[in-house]
Amino acid sequence: MLPLVVFLYKVSAPWPANRLRAVVLLAALFAGGATLHAQNKGRPAVSPLMQEVHQALSLAKHGDRQGAMNLVLRLLDQHPDFAPAIKLKAMLLEEAGRISEAAAAYEQALKLAPRDGDLLLKTGIYKLAGGQTAEALKLLQQCVRILPGDGDAQYYLAQAYHLNGEDELALRAIRLSLKAEPDNPSVWQKYGELLCSTWDCGAGLKWLLKAQRSDQTLPRIDYDIAAADYKLMDLVGTAQHATRAVELQPNDVTALRLLATVDMKLAKWQDARNAFERALALKSADVESLLGLGQCELELKNYPAAVDRLQTVLRLDPARLLAHFYLSRAFAGMGSMEDAEHEAALHQLMMQQATFARTAENEGREGPIKAQARQLLADHREEDALRLYREHFKGTGSTPADAYVFIGTLYLFMGNSEDGLRNLHHALDIQPTVRGAHTYEGILALKLGDLSRAEKEFKAELDNDPSYQMAIAEIGEVRYHQGRWSDAAEQLAKSKIKTPELLYMLCDSYFHIGKVSEANLTAETVAAYGRNNPQVMKDLIDLLQRNGQTDLAHRLSANLAQK
Repeated sequence: MLPLVVFLYKVSAPWPANRLRAVVLLAALFAGGATLHAQNKGRPAVSPLMQEVHQALSLAKHGDRQGAMNLVLRLLDQHPDFAPAIKLKAMLLEEAGRISEAAAAYEQALKLAPRDGDLLLKTGIYKLAGGQTAEALKLLQQCVRILPGDGDAQYYLAQAYHLNGEDELALRAIRLSLKAEPDNPSVWQKYGELLCSTWDCGAGLKWLLKAQRSDQTLPRIDYDIAAADYKLMDLVGTAQHATRAVELQPNDVTALRLLATVDMKLAKWQDARNAFERALALKSADVESLLGLGQCELELKNYPAAVDRLQTVLRLDPARLLAHFYLSRAFAGMGSMEDAEHEAALHQLMMQQATFARTAENEGREGPIKAQARQLLADHREEDALRLYREHFKGTGSTPADAYVFIGTLYLFMGNSEDGLRNLHHALDIQPTVRGAHTYEGILALKLGDLSRAEKEFKAELDNDPSYQMAIAEIGEVRYHQGRWSDAAEQLAKSKIKTPELLYMLCDSYFHIGKVSEANLTAETVAAYGRNNPQVMKDLIDLLQRNGQTDLAHRLSANLAQK
């Protein structure tokens, strides 16, 4: 999230420019004072009080903000619940840079005037900037009900929806903001940013460039363009705009990290190392920067430094699969083969437990190039990995989009969600019906616990190909996690999948719906396909024993012991 001052400045220039809504707020104070005050304990408007507010406004407009504040404070000493005075106090505090006090004053005024659209907006903005997204969303939704055509309200509502993971609603809100303020470069920038967040980066980049041409001083516009370029795989453009973003905002950790990341993609290891070190000087526990720096040290053959950085990553986030992978290489570079083998084995074990360790039906054809492609990706040679796939499948029915699905899936398997999704989305951009892209994005959503998003992606896959076994099976897994046992059993059985983890779910579902014979038969197929997976076998034996199938459990255990 942006620092509060930057966040506010993005659409709020210093008073008296209109983005601070001074004109609207002051108009409300002049014309709406009676209405606001009427909300205070039902008392009628008191004209002398509004005259004092007018006097304070006049002082402020002529540059005497301290005099204005003194007058407002005297007024509030006598009438502490007078909402227009509290509102003006909040504005003056905001102009003085006393942000936390301004936020508290706006919230105090809102309690006295709960249907004031401007107070709902301002309080919502401060909640949003403070990370209180749910509260901000409620306030901003109330605000647009009162001020549906307000460009600022729709702008910040779009931001709230975006931070809440509701990008379709965010796009709808920013389009309403654009309708209200069609010539506002800040709105163009936000629209472009949100289009990119929904992977319509081509259109998003056009809006971002339009905003930049209109106003090159827009906060973080170069970073937004760099991020769009990166998603569109324009590494040169990414480097250019990320460099400018860092020049303009040297303390922007996200811009430094993006610059370092693109330098790694371009194999500029020393430059990437420098950028990551700058990011870590600003945010010492930034896991992404630590991981990136560890990779850079590895490629520069600074093996002890790589080990130190990567072990720090794992202390902060033990689930970072790539850290184990690179740590294994670093130990090998130092000649510590026992440690290298341990890390490699740990990485492999974790990968087997991960969702993406499942077997696709075309693995036999892709198998010969998988290891080489993974190594190319680990070495940041994505174009070479794509070329390898194209050469391997030359003369077959494989499409250009299939190559990106393959690369995206490998990235996901390696624990790199960002690059994985980037490639999957690119595959869908060039061929919306390409097989597997929706399914693997759904599997990632499932892994992250987002059942709704997962189901949406699997259904999109099945709309393209109703017979796609993996998507059918994954719908079954969604139903399993929802506790819809009958539906889970139907979909999993229909998929005819051989994946041991999914067959275990089918077995468990059959037990839940009382189909014991089907459950026992399925248990035997789990044992056949999963006998080399100790965790699956342990879970299977436990499942059988819990459901009273002790004889089968003992038999399968004995077979396993004889292996």
